Amino acid sequence: MTGADPRSQIPSTDQLLALPEVHAARARLSEHVIRSAITRAQERARLTEIAPEDVRDAVIATLAGRRATSLTPVLNATGVVIHTNLGRAPLSVAAREALLDASGYVDVELDLITGQRSKRGVATREALLAACPAAEDALVVNNGAAALVLATTALARDREIIVSRGELVEIGAGFRLPDLMESTGTRLREVGTTNRTHVADYADAVGPHIAALLKVHPSNFRVTGFTSDVPLRDLRALADEHDLPLIMDVGSGLLAPDPTLPEEPSLSEALEAGADVVIASGDKLLGGTQAGILLGRARVIQRLATHPLARAVRADKLTLAALEATLVSGETPVQRALHADPEQLRARAEKLGDDLAMPVVPHDGRVGGGGAPGVPLSGWAVRLPEQAARLLRLGQPAVLPRVHDGACLIDLRCIPEADDERVVAAARVALGALD
Repeated sequence: MTGADPRSQIPSTDQLLALPEVHAARARLSEHVIRSAITRAQERARLTEIAPEDVRDAVIATLAGRRATSLTPVLNATGVVIHTNLGRAPLSVAAREALLDASGYVDVELDLITGQRSKRGVATREALLAACPAAEDALVVNNGAAALVLATTALARDREIIVSRGELVEIGAGFRLPDLMESTGTRLREVGTTNRTHVADYADAVGPHIAALLKVHPSNFRVTGFTSDVPLRDLRALADEHDLPLIMDVGSGLLAPDPTLPEEPSLSEALEAGADVVIASGDKLLGGTQAGILLGRARVIQRLATHPLARAVRADKLTLAALEATLVSGETPVQRALHADPEQLRARAEKLGDDLAMPVVPHDGRVGGGGAPGVPLSGWAVRLPEQAARLLRLGQPAVLPRVHDGACLIDLRCIPEADDERVVAAARVALGALD
């Protein structure tokens, strides 16, 4: 006689659903996720990958390690401040708290005094105007590309916009601004050459089919040598002469001039130079959440705000809350990383190097996020063997270093000092695995 099939000892679904640990998991996981974990553990036992008596522990371990989101928190040790692959700007503590507050019911379109419906995003608009007094009005949409689409659609649909050939920018993932604008029904009238454009090029192109002038800051590349472009003030004079709106896509979201980034235009400078509407992203140098910010003359912003497309690209309550908190609170993580003291960075790096018995080397950080290309941020990094990079990425916590010149470099610029010990622990595990 042969013994009973061991697979008959696999716990039933009802038995597993009754486990206290499974009941506890229901506070954060849906029923179908829980049942999928149970089915998977039972199937592994049927395939003899695990023993029937281990199914219970496998289910408990799977549910304990299962998070409600697949996104993994990462410690950014690359030295790149606005890292697009890591979600661009990290939010401030105030912005994170605002997200939690806004996650439930909030008065996003309600006047609590009267009990009547109110306008969306009033407080965020006021925060933007307070942070950038040169603007008469403000509008927030869901991202920078949406802001550009809204502006070109509302101001120039079925007509033409004049833009310099040297400013026809391709942004991340192969998206090209010319394609984006033309998808709205706007036609582009390209003027000048790749390296040189003059105000006469714009003037010669003005005609009855022209609806606006557009200037785009080439924030993710630099053209040097025999170059020239047309200042906004000169375009303002031309726009006034022909009664045309002047649009400026600043891109990076710098509110005011920053000596660390001398060639990066700010929103306030663009408005003071005469732009009718200035466009920027909220999750770059501004240090907030993903958003498209439009600042400018009241009549132009109101024209955009009342266009039907504005409803399709409007910002949600979480974006509005985080952006307002970013604007009214103190220094953001982006600002701290941009202006980090090189000597303090060196002291932190040397301590990390001493703890790991690894050398410290000079390392220039970068702004990232399509802002201030070619601007070095002087700092330091701990040099580890290149093979440690993968182990750091897959560790707990996940640490993303820079792999360069055959080495794994850990730059602490973008890591809060309170997390230095976590980096040490992760690096020790990685080095230990290599040994």
